[in-house]
Amino acid sequence: MRAQAASRRTRLAPEARRNLILDATAALILEGGLSAVSMERVAVRVAVSKGLIYNYFPTRDALLAALLRREQTELRERGMASALEARSFEALIRQTTRLYLEQTRDRGAMISALLSDPSVAALMQDDIRTDRDKTFRYFVQAARREFHLPLELTIAAVDLLSTVTGQAGLQVARKQMDVGPATEICVDLILGGLSRLDPGRPLRD
Repeated sequence: MRAQAASRRTRLAPEARRNLILDATAALILEGGLSAVSMERVAVRVAVSKGLIYNYFPTRDALLAALLRREQTELRERGMASALEARSFEALIRQTTRLYLEQTRDRGAMISALLSDPSVAALMQDDIRTDRDKTFRYFVQAARREFHLPLELTIAAVDLLSTVTGQAGLQVARKQMDVGPATEICVDLILGGLSRLDPGRPLRD
C-alpha cells in the first residue's frame, strides 16, 4: 500500500506538486495564521518529506512569497478576463469590483497575513507595485475613453476613487457588509464621482 502511494506521488508533475504545497500552506494560514506555517507542517500536510519541500522552495519566506504571488496572479488574470468581457464602463467597474470583493471575502485574511510579514512584503514589493501600476493605468485609460476628461484630472480621480473599493474590501473582510451591496455602493460612488467631472454628461440617477 505504501509503495503504491509513493508511486502515485512520484507521478505528479512538478507544477501539480508545487500547487499542492501552496494549497497546504494556504490551508495552514487560514487555520492558524502565519505562525502555523513551517516547512515541517507543510510536508506533513502534503505527505512528503521536508527535503522535497525545500526542493521547490529554498526558504519559508520564498514559500510564502510564492503563495502571495499565486493569489495576486489569479486575481489579475480573472480581472483581465472579466474586463475583456465587459460591454460598458459600468459593467467593467461592477465585474472587477465584485471579483476583488469576493477574493477579499474568501482569501482576504490569508492575503493580509502574508502582506503583514516584512520579509514576504520585501520579496514581493516589486511585483505588487508593477501589478498595481498596470491596473491603475488600465482604469485611467478606460475612464478617459468613457468620460473624456483631461489626463491629470482622470489620474487624480481614479486615485481617489480607488480607495472606495479598498474600504469596501475591509468591510467585506470584517463581515460588516456582503459582497453584493458593497459592489453596488462602489459602482454608484465611482461612476457618480466621474460623472460629476464631465460637464457634458448627464448625472446618474
